[in-house]
Amino acid sequence: MKAKVLLTSLLVLVIAFSLFRLSDAQPPAPDSEQSRIQRGYQIAPVPLNVRGKDRALVGLGSYIVNAQAACNDCHTNPPFAAGHDPFLGQPAQINTEGYLAGGTAFGPFVSRNITPFEDGLPAGLTFAEFKRVLRTGHDPDQEHPQISPLLQVMPWPIYKNMTDRDIRAIYEYLRSIPPIETDEEGES
Repeated sequence: MKAKVLLTSLLVLVIAFSLFRLSDAQPPAPDSEQSRIQRGYQIAPVPLNVRGKDRALVGLGSYIVNAQAACNDCHTNPPFAAGHDPFLGQPAQINTEGYLAGGTAFGPFVSRNITPFEDGLPAGLTFAEFKRVLRTGHDPDQEHPQISPLLQVMPWPIYKNMTDRDIRAIYEYLRSIPPIETDEEGES
């Protein structure tokens, strides 16, 4: 009787382990969130610090930032490394030296540094503050009160439509990238 129970238990374990291994071996379904998370890690242009962070959100955030929202285009100056500007027919390579550290001028406006500050917070913002900026365009620094209390260049009227999970993923990704200190003009 004991041998039969032991054999049955062993058989159940072998089947469970086999199913677990099969599910691990399967690539994520195309266009699934898991495939976007995986792709996000593949296209992250800088090393990521995922310690203490939600790995799925970091990967998804990288996908949104680097494959959909084009944050690099405005928040990195210049966006591409020398000799690697795809708009000039060169092979694309992100400028990792200034990645998301801001400094791109749009008339009187200059893009902000959205890398983690000393406190580890992207652009020095808590998640609630970050979410408010993306949802309302409210400029937490009030840099141009003579023009508007709202950010004038960032496409927050579009980003406000993102899900809370997507905004959290962007925030988690930004928390995981290397910080870059800049001066008032956004120069690293």
